[in-house]
Amino acid sequence: MAPAPERHLIKKYANRKLYDTQTSRYVTLEGIAGLVRDGHTIEVVDRDTRQDLTQVVLSQIVLEEEKRGPARLVDAGADAIHERGQALLDYVRKTLNVPGDLVNQVERRRSDLESMVDEAIERALRRLRIPSHHDIDRLNGRIDKLSAEIRKVSANGVKPRAGKRSR
Repeated sequence: MAPAPERHLIKKYANRKLYDTQTSRYVTLEGIAGLVRDGHTIEVVDRDTRQDLTQVVLSQIVLEEEKRGPARLVDAGADAIHERGQALLDYVRKTLNVPGDLVNQVERRRSDLESMVDEAIERALRRLRIPSHHDIDRLNGRIDKLSAEIRKVSANGVKPRAGKRSR
């Protein structure tokens, strides 16, 4: 029975060494690739700055795998390596898509927040009996419509009816 996938925090030191805090030992890029292939979740951070380096390290791993090329496929059995390589690429794609997903989520929430603020402002303006931008736009639309009707009636040679005279 295979062990359950674990989360591995890898710390990258200034001397470029990688330390797996889960196993308490140094690990190579190939070792990290093995963890990913086995389904483990990894996070790589700079030991001093705590900056997330996961994407950079995964990109390095993919580049190293590509450099090794087809010769490795022949040595170890093409199907097994292909499956493991695909698992690694899927993990990298998922990890690289996280920022895009976060941007979309933040944009959606920002839009929702703007809508809530707009509605609150509209309500406050109505309570204060101050016309809102929407109210002014609606009135301008009515004025434009009435102006067009007046031009149309004037063009047909019909004089507008006189209304009540004010005293």
